[in-house]
Amino acid sequence: MSQISLTFPDGAMRDYASGVTAAEVAASIAPGLAKKAISATVNGAHWDLQWPITQNASIAIHTMQDAPQALELIRHDLAHIMARAVQEIWQDVKVTIGPVRDYGWFYDFDRAEPFTPEDLGLIEARMKQIINARDPVRTEVWSRAEAIRFYEEKNEPFKVELINRIPGDEPIRMYWHGPWQDLCRGPHLQNTGQVPADAFKLTHVAGAYWLGDASRPMLQRIYGLAFRNREDLKSHLTMLEEAAKRDHRKIGREMELFHLQDEAPGMVFWHPNGWQIWRSLEDYMRGRLRNAGYREIRTPQVVDRILWEKSGHWEAYRENMFIVEVDEEGAKEKRINALKPMNCPCHVQVFNQGLKSYRDLPLRLAEFGSCHRYESSGSMHGLMRVRGFTQDDAHIFCTEDQIESECANFIALLSSVYRDLGFDKFDIKLSTRPDVRIGTDEQWDKVEGALTAAIEHLGLPYEINPGDGAFYGPKLDFKLTDAIGREWQCGTFQVDPNLPTRLGAEYVGEDGAKHRPYMLHRAILGSFERFIGILIENYAGKLPFWLAPRQVVVASIVSDADPYVHEVVAELRKAGVRAEADVRNEKINYKVREHSVGKVPVILAIGLKEVEERTVSIRRLGETRTEVKSLDVAIAEFGLDALPPAGH
Repeated sequence: MSQISLTFPDGAMRDYASGVTAAEVAASIAPGLAKKAISATVNGAHWDLQWPITQNASIAIHTMQDAPQALELIRHDLAHIMARAVQEIWQDVKVTIGPVRDYGWFYDFDRAEPFTPEDLGLIEARMKQIINARDPVRTEVWSRAEAIRFYEEKNEPFKVELINRIPGDEPIRMYWHGPWQDLCRGPHLQNTGQVPADAFKLTHVAGAYWLGDASRPMLQRIYGLAFRNREDLKSHLTMLEEAAKRDHRKIGREMELFHLQDEAPGMVFWHPNGWQIWRSLEDYMRGRLRNAGYREIRTPQVVDRILWEKSGHWEAYRENMFIVEVDEEGAKEKRINALKPMNCPCHVQVFNQGLKSYRDLPLRLAEFGSCHRYESSGSMHGLMRVRGFTQDDAHIFCTEDQIESECANFIALLSSVYRDLGFDKFDIKLSTRPDVRIGTDEQWDKVEGALTAAIEHLGLPYEINPGDGAFYGPKLDFKLTDAIGREWQCGTFQVDPNLPTRLGAEYVGEDGAKHRPYMLHRAILGSFERFIGILIENYAGKLPFWLAPRQVVVASIVSDADPYVHEVVAELRKAGVRAEADVRNEKINYKVREHSVGKVPVILAIGLKEVEERTVSIRRLGETRTEVKSLDVAIAEFGLDALPPAGH
C-alpha cells in the first residue's frame, strides 16, 4: 500500500498508509487523544474522523475543548439523535432534513398527528437515553442506485427526492448513529455519548413546507437549542426570557406605536406615537448626513421594467418584486412597472443627469427611500421583517483612489451614530471575492486592500468572511450588539463597479477622457422599521428622552391644580418638549401606573403645594423616588434633554 505524509500543527511529519483515517492517526499519537477526538482539519477542510486520507496533507486533530467546530458538531449530531428518537417512539413518522441553525438545529418530520408539548418531553427523554448509550457513529459512501433502493424499501420518499437532487459528482454518504441511519454530508462525532446530555432543549414546533415550497406538503418542524455545557444553555434560556419581555410587538401595543393587519400583510400602520419615534430618528439621521456631505434626493416608487432589466434586477430579483401593470392610452399592451425593491438604479439615473467631472467626485447621494419586496408570509415578523420598508440609503460615486477614504469616513460616521443611539459595541466582517464574480483579480486586490486599509487605519478589529462578497465587489457588514447580547446586522458598505457600467454612468477625468465611477452602496440603520424594532427591544421600550414619543406627562393630584398643569405643559412645549396634561379625575398612583406602562420617561405630579411654590415633583420611569425642582429649572433641563445627541 502506498504511503502518504501528514504534517501536524507543530511542523512534525509522519508517514501513514494511504487511506488512513483521522481516528487511526489520533490513536497512533495517544490512546487518550483517540478517545477525546471529535473531528479533524485536513488541508483546511473540516474532516470526519472516519473519512480516509489518500494524499499528503496537513492535519490537526480536534477535541471538544479546542475544536472551533465543536458546537456545530454537537448541534448536527443532536438533529440526527432527535430524528432517531422520534422514529423510535413513532415508527410511522417520515424524516426529511435537519440542518444546524443559530444556537441549535431543527428537523422536519412528516407525521399525521401534530406534535404536542408533552411529545417534546418524551423526545427529550429518549434523546438522553440514546446519548447515554454511547452508540458508535459510522459512515459509508454508497452508489446513487443503492441509496435510492434503500430508502424506497424504507418508504422514505423525502430522502429519495433529496438523493435525486444531489449533483452527480457528489458522493452519497450514509451515516449510522447506533442502529438508526440518515443521509448526510457529515462530519459527525465518534459516538452519541460525545454530545453533552444536559446542554440541549427542545423548544417548539412549527409548520414548514417541504423545501420551502407552498405547493408541497406541510411538515412539522421541531426546533432545538444546544450548547457546550449546561451553564451556556441556562444563560441562553435566560436571554430568551428577557427577549420575550422586550418583544417589540408587545411593547408596541403597550405604547400604541403601530399595528399590522391582514389587509396589508407586511406593511406597517404607524400610530402617532410610533410615527413620532420615526420622525425623531429621521431628523437626527438627516442632520448627520447633511453634516457628512451627503445631498438628499427623492426617486420614484414605480419604475418601468426596462430599467430593472438594464440593471439586472429583473432577472435576478423578479420573484421578490411587486408588479404594477398599467393600461397606457393608445398602447397595444399593458405597460409593466415594478415597485422598487431597492434604490440603487434610480440613484444612477440622478447621477447621469448632466455632465459630471472628476471635480464633482466623490458625490454622495442619500435617500430615505421607500422600497417594497415580496417576503413570504412565514418569514415576516413584526417590524423586523416586512414587505414595505424605508432605508437610510445612500450611494457614493467616486474614483478608485477615493474608495479607502470614503470607507474610513463612513465607518467613522457609522460608529458615531451607533454610539448616539446606545450601541457601543459592533463587529465588522469583511466579505471577500466569491468564486463566481466579475472583474479581474487585480481589481479585486485593489478594492479589498482599500477596505482592509480603511478598517486598520481606524484601529478597528474585523473578521474575514471568505468568498461571501457580492459578485460585483467586496463588502463590509456591521453587526451591533444589543443590551442582552443579541447581534443585529444593520450597516453595510459595498463596492460596486458593475451597476455604473450597466447603466452608463461616467465622468470626465483629469485626462479629458470619460471614465466609469465606482458606486459605493452604504446604509447605517438598514431600514427604519427594523431599526426601530431593535431600538424598542434594546431599551425594553424605555427609549432615550430625545427619542421617546411622549416625553413628559404633567398629572394633577387635585382638580384645583389643573390651571397650573396646563401652564406647565405650555411652557414645556415652548422649550421643545413633547408634553401632555393628565387632569382626569383619577388618583395620582393610577395615573403613574398607566403612564409607566406606556413608557413615558417623566411624570410631573402637581398638587397644591407645587402650585403655591411654582415647582414640579419629578418622577422618572423605573424610579420610586421623586425630586422637586423649580419650574424654570425643570423646563431648562428637559429642553436640553429633548435635543438629539451632540453628533447632530
